[in-house]
Amino acid sequence: MKQTLTTILLGVPLVLAAQNPVIRDQFSADPTARVFNNKVYIYPSHDIDAPDGNERLKEWFCMADYHVFSSENLTDWTDHGVILSQEQVPWGNPEAYSMWAPDCVEKDGKYYFYFPNAPKGEARGFAIGVATADRPEGPFTPEAEPIKGVSGIDPCVLVDNDGTSYIYWSGMGIRGARLKPNMKELDGELQEVKFPKREGMPEMPPMKVGGQVMEGLPDGFKEGPYAFKQGGWYYLTFPWVRQEGGTETLAYAMSKSPLGPWDFKGIIMAEHANRCWTNHHSITQYQGQWYLFYHHNDYSPARDKRRSVCIDKLYFNADGTIREVKPTLRGVGVTEATSRIHPDRYSALSPDASIEYLDTMNRFRGWETILPGRQSWVRYDNVDFSKLNDAYVVVCAKANANTEFCLREKSEKGRIIARIPMTVVSEMGPFRRDMSGQWITLTAALDYVPKGICDLVVTAGDEGVCIDWVQFKNRPRYFSAVTTPAAQPDADGYIRRWMLLEPIRQDIRSNVIFTNTWLEDAFAKTWFKGQQTLLPRDGQKVKVSAEQPDGKTISQTLAWHALDSENYNVKLFRFAEKWGQQTYGSLFWMVTIIDCPEEMAGVRLAVGSNGASKWWLNGESALLLEGDRRMVRDDGMSPRLTLKKGRNILRGAVINGPGLSDFCVRFLDESGIPVTNYTIKLQ
Repeated sequence: MKQTLTTILLGVPLVLAAQNPVIRDQFSADPTARVFNNKVYIYPSHDIDAPDGNERLKEWFCMADYHVFSSENLTDWTDHGVILSQEQVPWGNPEAYSMWAPDCVEKDGKYYFYFPNAPKGEARGFAIGVATADRPEGPFTPEAEPIKGVSGIDPCVLVDNDGTSYIYWSGMGIRGARLKPNMKELDGELQEVKFPKREGMPEMPPMKVGGQVMEGLPDGFKEGPYAFKQGGWYYLTFPWVRQEGGTETLAYAMSKSPLGPWDFKGIIMAEHANRCWTNHHSITQYQGQWYLFYHHNDYSPARDKRRSVCIDKLYFNADGTIREVKPTLRGVGVTEATSRIHPDRYSALSPDASIEYLDTMNRFRGWETILPGRQSWVRYDNVDFSKLNDAYVVVCAKANANTEFCLREKSEKGRIIARIPMTVVSEMGPFRRDMSGQWITLTAALDYVPKGICDLVVTAGDEGVCIDWVQFKNRPRYFSAVTTPAAQPDADGYIRRWMLLEPIRQDIRSNVIFTNTWLEDAFAKTWFKGQQTLLPRDGQKVKVSAEQPDGKTISQTLAWHALDSENYNVKLFRFAEKWGQQTYGSLFWMVTIIDCPEEMAGVRLAVGSNGASKWWLNGESALLLEGDRRMVRDDGMSPRLTLKKGRNILRGAVINGPGLSDFCVRFLDESGIPVTNYTIKLQ
């Protein structure tokens, strides 16, 4: 999953297209997800590497600021940039790097952002502050002082149906308290609490603490409370270490009261398989579906203090209990076929396939999918093909030998969407090209386009292949079908309506052979019946069978296509991409009818072509453009010609080897002014 992204500059939002992890250009952890204004906003903490010289934080949590991210589809995320930094907090230590897990809620049109930080001075531990804004993405203004009576981390605020608000935090266990209507103070008396003395640490003086311990929770280390209400039940969810020496699970309890007592129910998500020490989460409903937002150290496998936000779906049982969530790489959301699809974020994988980091020095570049052989496949679920129109596919892949792999729908034996031939080793005379083991961007036509949303599967061929990304692209509109009996030249006199024959295959490796004599011989050959007399119908097929200039005989059945070019230069290469059997090494034939209201004497045929070309007017040779040419307007000019009154048949042939074939044609009068007073027909 290759991705090169840069940090937000000058407040310009950055859009991230995501699977898990959903934020892919920076570390992010402790995600609180909230729904505001029909969007999901994620308020995570922001892991960073320790500043130079700060040995204490090299292997510990290091966080200096907060970003906020928003999405309407859980797939494309916009980074709104930094909303609060440690330097902006009046009461906080600007060098503590302790901006840990936050929360944000809305009440009466104002947004309240709750965050922990280490206080200035000699005070130990953490306090929790509030910053306010008029919009969910800020700017946020922090209060001058933290909330009195709250000593700890990981704030979470629940706004109940009646407007009463409650705050939960971790510190001396998990505590909860009611907030005053101003959302900045605890509602209730503070109690004096004496902290237990820690070995090797000075005894701390008693302090005033509000709220109450949440009763009914299991023994063991707990932190990061997240409370919400659903179906008449209050849920208190929290990271929990359930066994000595273990790592955090996500667990939950239920109650009919916002402050308990709580009935412990069990696990939402088990320990991370790679023993990432922490997990921290939120649970949010969006557009009728519940989601679990959590973190994992995907981009930092050796350092579990640098985490990344992930999302998976969450479901309830009929009695209100929560089903256990299994973490996935695919994550959630529907991926547009026109975005980059990274199969390494797979939904399923054949037993012999695997994924690896693209770059262990910069893991934000993502992963590659390794398919070692014919039985190898990878499936990526929920791709939306509905916006494809005249599309093709682009794949970034590498292999150690020539091979062909396929894109399929639904399963490893599903209908083929595209076949991707991959030539990594090739020889051309004395020259040999070896691209084995190197990333190559490949383009292929589609054999079939799925309808709507379906699963995409990549299957390997005889040789192994590695996949970075897959992307379907709609072609620019180079041609449109002919729908009217006649057309006019464009304002510059260029002829855009043509009957084009699908390209005839040619074994041409270099255009240096395009001498006058060679071209005259090539164009004089009879490639198909009626070559100089046929006025074909749209879709009419011809059989091509002729000896090529290299002595080989080819046999093809090709069709004519009635088309209007969207550009003044008719892009034969793009025509061949869509309708031809090959794009390079091609001979194209074209014909159109010039219908003149009167005789026009002394005109010139002006042509430009990429590749050599020859042109005939009413069966007579008019112009030859020889050599290895690039398409230039009016590159070649015929002698003076006469367009007779009525129908004039204009034919052309363009031949090219490795180039991108195209041409442009118009008539110029004796003064060099484009001729436009005629109509163009195909029958």
